[in-house]
Amino acid sequence: MSQAHRVSFIDSHTGGESTRVVVDGGPELGGGAMAGRLERLRSEHDLFRSAVVNEPRGSAVMTGALLCPPVNPQAAAGVLFFDGAGYPATSIHGAMSVTATLAHMGRITPGRHLIETPAGDVPVVLQESGAVTLRNTPGYRGQAEVSVHLEGYGPVIGDVAYGGVWFFLVSGHGEDLALSNVEQLTLFASRIRQALAQQGITGAAEAAIDHIELFGPAQNEAANVRSFVLCPGRTYDRSPSAAGVSAKLACLAADGVLAEGAVWRQESVTGGVFEGVYERTGAVNGFDAVIPVITGSPFVNAEGVLLLSPDDPLCYGIRG
Repeated sequence: MSQAHRVSFIDSHTGGESTRVVVDGGPELGGGAMAGRLERLRSEHDLFRSAVVNEPRGSAVMTGALLCPPVNPQAAAGVLFFDGAGYPATSIHGAMSVTATLAHMGRITPGRHLIETPAGDVPVVLQESGAVTLRNTPGYRGQAEVSVHLEGYGPVIGDVAYGGVWFFLVSGHGEDLALSNVEQLTLFASRIRQALAQQGITGAAEAAIDHIELFGPAQNEAANVRSFVLCPGRTYDRSPSAAGVSAKLACLAADGVLAEGAVWRQESVTGGVFEGVYERTGAVNGFDAVIPVITGSPFVNAEGVLLLSPDDPLCYGIRG
């Protein structure tokens, strides 16, 4: 058997959404800006991405993160994110998990830190409890009470809002937001997304609405609401979705039902909870915007070594 390449990793989850941080054995990407290193990872080492996050080692919902030496000497670490679909410039839950991983490795202690990404430096606050707080990009509501018709169901009413990506937020749908009902929720949300596209309902500048967020009563007494978030494709967010919470905060602010600085607690279909507050800011793309500040609790749950053997026909993962 040929010698296997060893890749050391630390796994964690934030509200149920998994992140695999590569701490050793990643490809040599040289120095320079994170954006340039990300492009080299994408163009020269895409098989590495697939090997780490795709089956049989990973899953369709896993986020990968490659630790790199930062350019900014004030940053705790540099990081490149990747997943089964590609290379997001940053990831909110991923940044929370990276923060917990750095603490687990003894590289940081509670306090304020910077995580350097291709999208820029992400300020994070590691609390004594292990919770992590960070500021998201501005969020805003694009349209309120939009009606989309579902064949055989009737009209579905929701808000179009931006929380880093575009969402259609729906309450009063009658679906049970339970893990036992995930298959039906996925089908229902997929039909909404398809209907939005067919009926020409988009975000600003005709941006596609690729995330559907359903709301229902919370099961956790400390939470305000429970949510189910369908991501691109047919995967759902195991966490409450930091971007989804951001979009919800923008709608609550627009409706005047949540004061600036008041805490909103959103529970996911898996039971994870994110806390959010917002700060008002100026207009973005012609809409009144808010700055969402999101807190989640990441947990390190595994560490180990991936073996990449050239004798393995699926060494570099199952690629679609």
